[in-house]
Amino acid sequence: MNKIEERVPLWRQLQSTAAVIQSVRTGLSGTAAIEEVPTELRPGVQALAFHVWRNLGRAEALRRELALKSPPPAADALLCVALALAWCDADAPYDVHTLVNQTVEAAKRSASARAQANFVNACLRRFLRERDALVAKTDADSVALWNHPKWWVERVQRERPQQWRDILAMANTHAPMTLRVNVRKITPNDYLQALLRAGIVGRIFGASAIILEHPVSVQSLPGFDDGLVSVQDAAAQLAAPLLLNGILQSNRKLRVLDACAAPGGKTGHLLELTEGEVTALEVDPRRCVRINQNITRLNLPVRVLTADALKPQDWWDGQPYDAILLDAPCTASGIVRRHPDVRWLRRESDVDQLAALQQKMLQTLWALVRPGGRLLYCTCSIFLAEGGGQVKTFLAHNTDAGLLPSPGHLLPGTHANPGEVPDNQPSDYDGFYYALFQKQMA
Repeated sequence: MNKIEERVPLWRQLQSTAAVIQSVRTGLSGTAAIEEVPTELRPGVQALAFHVWRNLGRAEALRRELALKSPPPAADALLCVALALAWCDADAPYDVHTLVNQTVEAAKRSASARAQANFVNACLRRFLRERDALVAKTDADSVALWNHPKWWVERVQRERPQQWRDILAMANTHAPMTLRVNVRKITPNDYLQALLRAGIVGRIFGASAIILEHPVSVQSLPGFDDGLVSVQDAAAQLAAPLLLNGILQSNRKLRVLDACAAPGGKTGHLLELTEGEVTALEVDPRRCVRINQNITRLNLPVRVLTADALKPQDWWDGQPYDAILLDAPCTASGIVRRHPDVRWLRRESDVDQLAALQQKMLQTLWALVRPGGRLLYCTCSIFLAEGGGQVKTFLAHNTDAGLLPSPGHLLPGTHANPGEVPDNQPSDYDGFYYALFQKQMA
């Protein structure tokens, strides 16, 4: 049986997958590109596209060996799709000869690639004859070996000289499906038993996370519609308790701001842990709709504002916040196992541009924190410029800020340092960075 269920002809799936890969090459996000795929094709195309992105470095290296001159974009995307899927028998979702035959069929039926159908056929037939030799030749290419852009590989090597191999290897694995238990309504142990009764196997990780042995549809999760659980990576689940622990004992309701809130996972966690007034801020109105959809299921009160965090004059009521969560815009370099297209979208210049934006947001939001209040800065990044580098700059410019005990960088695929993760467990996290600041009393 095929690893990816074939509900429509494979050549159609390959056509659409190539279109998605081509769109991402022009700068469109993988999520947006997949949303443009016809509904009946979307599940299969998403599975194939994720597989391709995890092997695209190898595929592009192989394509260069087969054709020194780049073919037109549509034919090149189709070739790279086939090579990414077929280069390794053990990992191929379909029989390799079937993939080659169906790719040629996809080219013949494609208006944009039909003229190159014979070229695609010739390249792939040669690939079948010489596959082992071609793969061995591309092993010398670091992009082919690690399936990340060269600048990305070199940056991780430079910044994480002891851990870079583990980090890059983990980025090409399938992320587990992780649940956040709503402790307002049920304990993790009780929910784990409910899962077992439903035939779903999982294990508790940390304070409120359950990692499933195999992904399932959310509709099959007991009590999902009633808000018993949400889907959220274990690293992201650290944000709300880090920000709120130690200030929940206040005799008054806390004012809490989630400054870059979409899609609302961390907002929901904040609401589950406090009776305070929580405001979710998001600049994109379409993403605000997503926040409301996610929070509605929890049946908890939240104020959602469509506004720019950098322009508080447009939305702030002048009353300082007890706690602010800044999940800042970043390269998303820590979550590429969940979003494997990200590595091919980013440019190295993005790192410094996003780091500058993060510093500006930190400075702007710090003015909104009351004396004695807190601000939690986090990014889903593994790069130092989006972590420790920010902290040094921020503390140097804000003498009223103190750094509270914080996890720092959580690195996927590595063992956590003592004190970073409860019980010093091996990391099953996405890559994240956390720094918790407290404002001195006046």
